[in-house]
Amino acid sequence: MKNNLWLFCLGWLCITTIQAQQSPTDSIYSFTLNEAIEFALENSYQSINARRDVAKALKRKWETTADGLPQISGVIDYQNQLKQPVTLIPGEVAGGNPGTFVPVVFGTKQQASATATLNQLIFDGSYLVGLEAAKSFLQFNNDSEEKVLLEVKKGVINAYGSVLVAQESVKILQNNASTLEKNYQETKTIFENGLAEEEDAEQLQITLLQIKNQLSNAERLEEIALQMFNLAIGVDVNSNTTLSDDLDSLTMKNMDQSVTTTPFIMENNVDYRLAFLLTEQRRLELKLEKSRALPRLSAFVNYGTSAFDNDFVFFDSDTRWFQSSVLGVSLNIPIFSSLKRSARSQQAKIAFEQSNTDFIRAQQEIQLQYNSAISDYKLSIENFDTSKQNLALAERIEKKNQIKYSEGLATSFDLRQAQLQLYSSQSEVLQTMLDIINKKAALETILNTPKNK
Repeated sequence: MKNNLWLFCLGWLCITTIQAQQSPTDSIYSFTLNEAIEFALENSYQSINARRDVAKALKRKWETTADGLPQISGVIDYQNQLKQPVTLIPGEVAGGNPGTFVPVVFGTKQQASATATLNQLIFDGSYLVGLEAAKSFLQFNNDSEEKVLLEVKKGVINAYGSVLVAQESVKILQNNASTLEKNYQETKTIFENGLAEEEDAEQLQITLLQIKNQLSNAERLEEIALQMFNLAIGVDVNSNTTLSDDLDSLTMKNMDQSVTTTPFIMENNVDYRLAFLLTEQRRLELKLEKSRALPRLSAFVNYGTSAFDNDFVFFDSDTRWFQSSVLGVSLNIPIFSSLKRSARSQQAKIAFEQSNTDFIRAQQEIQLQYNSAISDYKLSIENFDTSKQNLALAERIEKKNQIKYSEGLATSFDLRQAQLQLYSSQSEVLQTMLDIINKKAALETILNTPKNK
């Protein structure tokens, strides 16, 4: 029993050590597209920093608010006059001869004091504008976070689709290479038996070598695409990640054109809101310049205590401390600035007018982006339908040429051309499938759908 206990402890220690040494790259992930988007919205590097920007904006808003709340400060002073100043007084005051002066030292050599001051802003026009600007700044960061989430979603969709296309491309090239290898070996055998031309085998060999090169490149691109996907969702680029959705079903899902009938509400677009907030910022800057002509009223009250002595006795219980307190109000009234304030206000007004013009231009650009996204999405679906038809034709042509070649009715050159046409059609179909996924993601970004629908 004691041996079993030792074995259990040793096993537990080994498992703990292995788990402690396990690197982040050993993590295994599996995602559908929806799961990948939700994961990225929470864990991608951009999303994390966007939330931090909002947190900073909240703190900045409170920083501005605190300027108008009571401020308390404390000061503790200690002075030791190593050489006390000397004052000369008339000699007759000290019982001396008239016309002479007597050196006198006033005060004690050492002094300690402690003072607490309460400051309160009563009225300041720029403070009121600052509160409004802080609220606008917080909204700007909230909208910026929303824009980041939209871009994260679009980036994950693009990366997910790229991985699926790369994987499908590898499968197709592997199948093509296998078929070509079989054709080449058969033709080579026929040539060696003197029943075919050497050129027939060479034509097939050229195509086979090209396909093998493309396959090697496709395998490398698949690895890179997967690393880019890992980066997009916020995990280590070398993590072991698998994708659950397949390219065909994802393409069919994204061919639902109901998104093209979704009403486009300009005010819901995040770029519109950001452009509006920039205009709002210029308006507040103009308001701030105008507020500088208003008076500023503040008040304070302090309370302090001081002690004096020629020796350091400030911690002794019998040392006398003298109390003091002051209440004050300060009113600062701007009177004349040689038109400096007026010039600054005019500059802010011109900047505000410029921002209004930019805002109009931004609305036109957003509308144009929407129209272009609708057109691109519809074109991607049309291209996909066309490419599917072309692929079916290319497959039939290649199959006919295979039969003709085996029966001696077509040359190896004719077969090679048919095969290349087929391979080009296969690649075109994959690209149009990826275009459908990406173009719909771009359209959803303009329509403002940060969460996956």
